[in-house]
Amino acid sequence: MKAVLLSTAYLPNVHYLSQVINCDTIVIEKHENFVKQTYRNRCDIVTANGKLSLSIPLIKQADKELISDKKISYAEDWQKQHWRTIVSAYKNSPYFEFFEDEFKPFYENQFEFLLDYNTQLLQTILHILRIKKQIDFTTQFELNLESLIDLRSLSEVQTNVPLIQPYYQVFADKIGFTPNVSCLDALFNVGLETKDL
Repeated sequence: MKAVLLSTAYLPNVHYLSQVINCDTIVIEKHENFVKQTYRNRCDIVTANGKLSLSIPLIKQADKELISDKKISYAEDWQKQHWRTIVSAYKNSPYFEFFEDEFKPFYENQFEFLLDYNTQLLQTILHILRIKKQIDFTTQFELNLESLIDLRSLSEVQTNVPLIQPYYQVFADKIGFTPNVSCLDALFNVGLETKDL
């Protein structure tokens, strides 16, 4: 039985999602300190002009905060901006109209905590893909684990992009294939075939 430990991620990339799909048990790290400039609160999508990062603004309460305590800021209307950007990037993709109603509520309803928001998004993605997985959370922070495969580093922004099987992307003829972006890209472009990437 394969069990993986992951950090939370906003609309996780294809590599992260492949780890979720190919394991038996998912455990999300709830007791790590929040790390800036990571995929914990941002994702990359593909637009007509290339890769674009979308970032969820957070409320800063202290220098070191647990990821489970990080609150989302609504001081600016980032939800409207993110959704508008997603629609602009993917409205012409083959599966956008099939899945847009699943994602739109995440840009209309407010969530207090980043961890809750990301977890609900991940559950929605798994539901769309018809994959039943239980998501558990850590009860304390541990640096070295024996019972879990530690993949918390997948939420870091990596310079070495893992090899991803190319799939159809709306703008590939203009800008080429863009690997390992948010799984939203694969869902809107290839639908349920996302499971096979």
